[in-house]
Amino acid sequence: MSPSWQKFGIKTEFVERIKVKMKNPATKERIKDLLDGVTKYDLQDRPKVRKWVKQFARILNEPLTETQEDQLVNFIISQKIDPNNMLHLIKLYTMFR
Repeated sequence: MSPSWQKFGIKTEFVERIKVKMKNPATKERIKDLLDGVTKYDLQDRPKVRKWVKQFARILNEPLTETQEDQLVNFIISQKIDPNNMLHLIKLYTMFR
């Protein structure tokens, strides 16, 4: 069974590069700091999600095409993530470990 992100056109090579870059503690902290205080409503707000995707891409030094941005935004919104729900966080962790 393919990971759910592949259904959005997100390439495996891209995800693998991001996973490696996120192992850098300084990078991980910068991303965590950006997401501090984010709510499930924020994660359903397309303009906010797009802004974060662009910020993450800069931090991770991953230039994105508009299509890639759209794919990532659509994927994030479709997950209906509640950052205060431990089951949601576990699901995300297992998806990208």
